[in-house]
Amino acid sequence: MPTTSRRPVLIVTRHLPLPVQERAAADFEVVRLDEDRPVPGAELAALAAAHGADGILLTPTERMDKVAIDGLPAGVRAIATFSVGYDHIDLAAARARGLAVFNTPDVVAEATADIAMLVMLGAARRAYEGQRMLRSGGWSGWSPTFMLGTDLAGKRLGLVGFGRIGQATARRARAFGMTIHYHQRRHLDPASLALELRDAVYHDRLDDLVAVADVLSLHCPATPDTIGMIDAERIERLPRGAILVNTARGPLVDDGAAIAALRSGRLQAAGLDVFTGEPAFDPRWADLDNTYLLPHMGTSTVETRAAMGFRALDNLDAFFADGVPRDRLA
Repeated sequence: MPTTSRRPVLIVTRHLPLPVQERAAADFEVVRLDEDRPVPGAELAALAAAHGADGILLTPTERMDKVAIDGLPAGVRAIATFSVGYDHIDLAAARARGLAVFNTPDVVAEATADIAMLVMLGAARRAYEGQRMLRSGGWSGWSPTFMLGTDLAGKRLGLVGFGRIGQATARRARAFGMTIHYHQRRHLDPASLALELRDAVYHDRLDDLVAVADVLSLHCPATPDTIGMIDAERIERLPRGAILVNTARGPLVDDGAAIAALRSGRLQAAGLDVFTGEPAFDPRWADLDNTYLLPHMGTSTVETRAAMGFRALDNLDAFFADGVPRDRLA
């Protein structure tokens, strides 16, 4: 008598791009809420228990702390996050209960680097001020000193974190004539880098990088060691009139210190795609003309969001087929 194998039951917390949803439905028994909204941990646990879930595909809007992870039913064996970042998941708690966790690296680097350059250029060339002036009817004409910004050519770009996104940003910056400096835990062998990045200057101390960065761009995760690292003291170490760029995580920057420096002119400008407490954020950012602000759009392209979903499903498919997933965190 023929037997049929049971497809794993997968909770999908948010509405994903249609091609991703279609593939998920082909590979798994999918459970998804009709309403597209963040799912609190207790509700997610109840949903998993009610449907006998084997896995969960979630996003950074779902906070999986120890309480949430411990509350999941025993049948849940894997979590895939629709993101590179995983600071919304307590990995230690996941390991303690034998829960596999996967993220989606590689596929987001190019789109996020595009946004890093967009906010960098927007900050350097006073793009917000120009847009506001034009749309409000305040443009009175051209003059030799009208809306003077700053060239990127010849400036030193300091990258905090030189992984996939940092390097993709550096490649773009080189095309604008910038010189590349970086800091992370280890110095990379120049031979392992793209040809145009092999002269990048490594700084083993963050304070040394900050001291030479005409533009400081953040590309590292939010951890206990990095939260608040761009504070008043580090901002004071930057060359006067430096530009701050953050497309990584909002809490890396001390909002109060950065806003004060932008108001005083200690910082010339800032380009931000991420904020502490988003979607809420410190309203003082919106009062500054010398900022170029976006609502966390780093991976917001049709191609990248589909690739993220497929990468998450690749990991889950491999896991439930007793294969070797590419991106296991726990």
